[in-house]
Amino acid sequence: MDDKRRTKISKFVSLVLRHQPEAAGLTLEHGGWVPVDALLNGTATAGLAFTLDELQEVVRRCDKQRFGFDETGIRIRANQGHSAEVELQFEEAEPPAELYHGTAERNLAVITSNGLLKMARHHVHLSADIDTANKVGGRHGKPVVLAVDAAAMRTAGHTFFRSANGVWLVEHVPPQYLRVL
Repeated sequence: MDDKRRTKISKFVSLVLRHQPEAAGLTLEHGGWVPVDALLNGTATAGLAFTLDELQEVVRRCDKQRFGFDETGIRIRANQGHSAEVELQFEEAEPPAELYHGTAERNLAVITSNGLLKMARHHVHLSADIDTANKVGGRHGKPVVLAVDAAAMRTAGHTFFRSANGVWLVEHVPPQYLRVL
């Protein structure tokens, strides 16, 4: 499969598993799971037919590991990034002392005033390394990386989760825990 087709499938799967399951006639089950056969049938009905082999390749080759199959291989879900209503079943995890968030420079004034807000998503997304945060920030303009004092947040009672693809998640990061790098 060429890169263009893989990207098209990945974007459509992201849309239906993270934001608009109804676009493919799907309903997200507990944990965000959907049966693979329902996804394949639903996306074909919605205008983008692809095979199980193509879906498996998209999942396998996604450098950000956006999706995952369950242990049986008969269900699939997005690992995080949902705006659709779903209970993702994340388990609380102990974060490293410092985490990072990438954003566009134009967002800095609002963030330093209000902190990091989850907006339409279920959580604020944080990374364990500066490079990833810089890439994320660069998707939306001139990137800025913020260091998050996760150790102090934990001490203050904030709860952190870690998704299957290594993204750190938290409800909100108040401004006092942020530092511009």
